[in-house]
Amino acid sequence: MSTTWETTELAKRTPAVAVTERNTDTPPVPAQSPYTDPGYTPVKPQPARPSAAMVVAKAAGRSLGTSTRWVVTGVARSGRQWVELYHDNYPHEIRLAKNERKAAEGTAEADAAKAKVKEYRREHRKHRIQHLGYTSVGALATGGTLAIGGAAVGGWLDLLLAGFGVGAAAWHGQRGLAAIEAAPGHPAIGGPLEGEVVTGGQSLLDALAAIKVPDGSRVVAHQPGPDGTSVTIVDLPPNFTVTSIRNKVEELAGALGRDVTMVDIQKARHANQAAVWVSAADPFEATRPSPLMEQRTPLDTWANGAPVAWGKRGNVVRLPIRDSHVLIGGTTRSGKGVGMANFITAAAMDPRVNLRIVPGKVNGEFDAYAKAGVAATYFKPNPARLLALTEVLLEEMDRRNAILGRLGKSKMTPETIMELGGIELVVIDELATYTAQGSHPDREQLAENLMKLAAVATGAGILLVLATQLPQVDVVPSRLAMNCLTKWAMRVDTAQQSNTILGGGSAGAGGPDASRFDPPRPGLGWLVNPFVGITDLARSFDLDQDVRGEITTLMERAAGWREAAGRLVGQWDDPVERALAERTGLSSAAGGPNRDGVPGRMLHLLDPQAVAAYEALADAVEVMKRLGRDAQVEEMASELEMPTERLGELLRRAGAGSTVKINHPERGRVNGYRKADLIRLLDRAAVA
Repeated sequence: MSTTWETTELAKRTPAVAVTERNTDTPPVPAQSPYTDPGYTPVKPQPARPSAAMVVAKAAGRSLGTSTRWVVTGVARSGRQWVELYHDNYPHEIRLAKNERKAAEGTAEADAAKAKVKEYRREHRKHRIQHLGYTSVGALATGGTLAIGGAAVGGWLDLLLAGFGVGAAAWHGQRGLAAIEAAPGHPAIGGPLEGEVVTGGQSLLDALAAIKVPDGSRVVAHQPGPDGTSVTIVDLPPNFTVTSIRNKVEELAGALGRDVTMVDIQKARHANQAAVWVSAADPFEATRPSPLMEQRTPLDTWANGAPVAWGKRGNVVRLPIRDSHVLIGGTTRSGKGVGMANFITAAAMDPRVNLRIVPGKVNGEFDAYAKAGVAATYFKPNPARLLALTEVLLEEMDRRNAILGRLGKSKMTPETIMELGGIELVVIDELATYTAQGSHPDREQLAENLMKLAAVATGAGILLVLATQLPQVDVVPSRLAMNCLTKWAMRVDTAQQSNTILGGGSAGAGGPDASRFDPPRPGLGWLVNPFVGITDLARSFDLDQDVRGEITTLMERAAGWREAAGRLVGQWDDPVERALAERTGLSSAAGGPNRDGVPGRMLHLLDPQAVAAYEALADAVEVMKRLGRDAQVEEMASELEMPTERLGELLRRAGAGSTVKINHPERGRVNGYRKADLIRLLDRAAVA
């Protein structure tokens, strides 16, 4: 049953027949014929009643044709599944490894990257040999059974077994066809109506013709939904694939009188058959709450992914936290922050993820993760400390790869996550703060370290999440962007910025362009999802901290799950934070001593003498502030009612060093400590 707009479009495109035209081979109707006599009443002819034999024959013919098509399509599908199993996921893994090898050329990681490619190729060959072996054993067993059966019983058993085998293959293949479904809330497409043009499908054929799809398309199934949606299965011409029509989705939407957000194209049963979903309303118009708010158990983000957004059909988009770095770009108020919040909040709800957050601003956007004790590392803008963190992560990568070598593995697997120390997820917001030209003295080395991590660290379970509102080449170098396989481009200013995120010059070739959202909606963007192999529109769920405090609520739950698993900050030995503290003298575990993103001395981790030293330093600074000047050790000791020798010993232990010459208002040039030096030392130590 067609919708009103489809019927109207069909009427518009149906040419009117001129009443003056007729076939000149037919003689004219006489003036007094039965067709012109007003008193003539025509008698409706009665069709001949078919015989029972004819009815049975026609029914048998239709049944035979349907059964034959069912068997042929099922067996063909089984064949394609065999080929997919033959290759498994190795071609994809080999492509990723080649990208790593290319990015590592001329670096210390080049040999390791080359070895990884060779290892995947070796495993692929081994897998193919095993698959062929299993197939050969099955074929030999089947052949032997047929030979023995034929010799013992007769040829009829061979025919019976062969028929059973073909039927089993067809049934196995037909099971995969049931996957052609609409989104949750939309009906599934029923069995195909091969060769028939179904009511409601003509407007789609007209639209395909309007965008110059070659002739030969035919609708084989059409299902209207209860909410103004419909799904149509269409066979495309032999020389035109689903990928080709996806590249014309905006043109097709226009031809159907719809926006691009209201049309979705997916592959149905094969490369030339498309499932076209059309909506009467914009599916991204209203916001949707995050499903994380209803989550009552820890997440498995490795296997099930992080729920970050919804797609055109209302489906939840999940991004697994494995095997891929993430790049998110968008201008101010584009929803970039909310999209990133969905991802890292879900990551925090998986106790196996070591969440390390480095924002580019000093506000409290990420404080909730630290205050709950969930963020393994959290410090606010500090390029030098981020450089140190990347150096520690490169060392951590080597440590993990050594463990993988002992285990005979080439990369992290579900079984080795905890043996390696968890999944490292490093979130860097406002990337331009750290990688823009001239942003800080260590910019070149920091960018090089990030590119190394992006190229060769995924196998060790070290993943980057990079977000920027300046998606330019000098901020996101090509070597960095090309290794971020998951990309999310929200509203940007130019097509060039869109291409920086999505890659491939897609905006200039008629592909996705994040500078052309009309209307723009916060959180709506083009999402490249490497785990399903598609690029499509997705809008991030509404997850609010400023007004509703939702992230704080979720982090309280996450902290409880982590505490039960022994994975809350302070419960487990974190080699990354330990090395970072040794390198810098300060800890940023859970945001530092005050959990506010300011690194400092973690007094509860120090020995009693160290605690006494830094408490003495804090007291000395208070005395200097009261005096309003530099001071000698003895006058500070007198104020603190402490022996001079003891205070001097504690200050030296705290890092103050030996006394220096100072100007005393009454005694002139004497030995003591400068107020500015001790205040700087105290700030660095962050002693409360």
